[in-house]
Amino acid sequence: MSLRRTLLGLVAACTAATSPAQDFRQRPPQDEVIYFLLPDRFENGDNRNDRGGLRGDRLATGFDPTHKGFYHGGDLRGLIKRLDYIQGLGVTAIWFAPIFKNKPVQGGPGTYSAGYHGYWVTDFTQVDPHFGTNAEFKAFVDAAHARGMKVYMDIITNHTADVIQLAECEGKACPYRSIADYPYQRRGGVGGTPINPGFAGEDVRTDENFAKLTDPNYAYTVRIPATERSVKVPSWLNDAIYYRNRGDSSFSGESMTRGDFIGLDDIMTDNPRVVRGFIEIFGSWIDRFGIDGFRIDTARHVNPEFWQAFVPTMLERAKAKGIPNFHIFGEVADDDFQPGRLALHTRNDRFPAVLDFAFKQAVMRSVAGNEPTEIWRTFFAQDVLYEGGAQAATQLPTFLGNHDQGRFGYHLRKAFPGASDEEQLARMKLANVLLFTARGVPTIYYGDEQGFAGDGIDQDAREDMFPSRTAVYNDNRLIASTATTAQSNFDTSAPFTALRLRLRRCAKVRPRFGTGRHGFELWGTSRGFWPSRVCSTAMRYWWQ
Repeated sequence: MSLRRTLLGLVAACTAATSPAQDFRQRPPQDEVIYFLLPDRFENGDNRNDRGGLRGDRLATGFDPTHKGFYHGGDLRGLIKRLDYIQGLGVTAIWFAPIFKNKPVQGGPGTYSAGYHGYWVTDFTQVDPHFGTNAEFKAFVDAAHARGMKVYMDIITNHTADVIQLAECEGKACPYRSIADYPYQRRGGVGGTPINPGFAGEDVRTDENFAKLTDPNYAYTVRIPATERSVKVPSWLNDAIYYRNRGDSSFSGESMTRGDFIGLDDIMTDNPRVVRGFIEIFGSWIDRFGIDGFRIDTARHVNPEFWQAFVPTMLERAKAKGIPNFHIFGEVADDDFQPGRLALHTRNDRFPAVLDFAFKQAVMRSVAGNEPTEIWRTFFAQDVLYEGGAQAATQLPTFLGNHDQGRFGYHLRKAFPGASDEEQLARMKLANVLLFTARGVPTIYYGDEQGFAGDGIDQDAREDMFPSRTAVYNDNRLIASTATTAQSNFDTSAPFTALRLRLRRCAKVRPRFGTGRHGFELWGTSRGFWPSRVCSTAMRYWWQ
């Protein structure tokens, strides 16, 4: 029996047991299959918004489809157009990169790039005009819901776009200046002029205390360009007092939560005014559009006290809107294969779930590496560390690659440069078997189902699904496909199609396989995988 015929049979079996669209709100987070995409790189449904309503060259509009670091034209109308394709993959929840209005272009000569990815927000209340309008976003959410599919927004509270300038740096990177060396009560260091009298520090999180913090020039001298003094929305975000202004994070020590994330304006999330402000901002998206979850960017770079207030409030806001299974998961980007570091944020920060970077690393080390499968025993044994134990670990979104760290295919080829096409495809199959039969919420990175591999991380892993004009993408060699990114890549009959991923969609399939507590167990040996009933059943389907 051919692989495709077997997979189509699985699709039919799973589809028959799928809940009707009107019951989608009742599905718990662990029953979803997530598809993650960048709207700018998915489908261009309306070329009139390619420049976001701006005029001028690419440094004014951010639009240049020939460059991997600028807008390419994908939008919300394109997403609506391709809902048949997405749902055809067996996807039940769509997570997309931020769609809030961004600063079009940042950087300097030689480093300019655009906010196509969505993480340089200036206006948290509206859709970026490059992607469409708030009305079109509502149309997208409604269209997805009509199909029984959920919509997860990617949100940011750690920072905004880079608007605030620090005079002492004059365009250069600003090293982080610590609280000990540059206290809030002195201007420019411990020997400086006294300022902010009576301020007891950011650990005293009361309105009364923060009312005494009036001068933001303790570590650096703050400057905001005249043309950008009112660019941020809501308007309170334009006041420099709501930012830390201590220079760039070194990603260690206190700078992890108090430094600028690669130059972006780090928000003072200790201030109760900021906490209330973000609760209102993102609660409004729940109220207005009825979305189903949040993926939270740079979660570990925000102080835990903020999350302890924010997360339960968002869950209650969603319940009041009739959304009982609102899924919140934080990004804690940690590749040290130590689940305890991830679990910490479900306990201290009270996140219901975090992206499972440890799962991704286990796949990289075994399927795209040479480590024995005993590492899987170690991996699953640490599920008890999450708040709520092993059962809570079933809500963790698992993944193989993403927009920041690169695609699984890239890392696979890097680890095995001499591997044949057949071996590459076999390892890709095995990785997906693990993704779809282990505990957790399988998350597909757009394009992986078409064999995208990319050239590296970050911008090199953000190819177009619609016909690309970007030369550094179009010369890529896809896995198990003769196609290129120069053509449309929504083929559902290709040998490497993601229709097979529908295996996990049907909640009744997994119990029939006898998934048990972890989904499957692995007895590791130095010679390879010895999976239990579930994994071996799935593997038989794969290789028939």
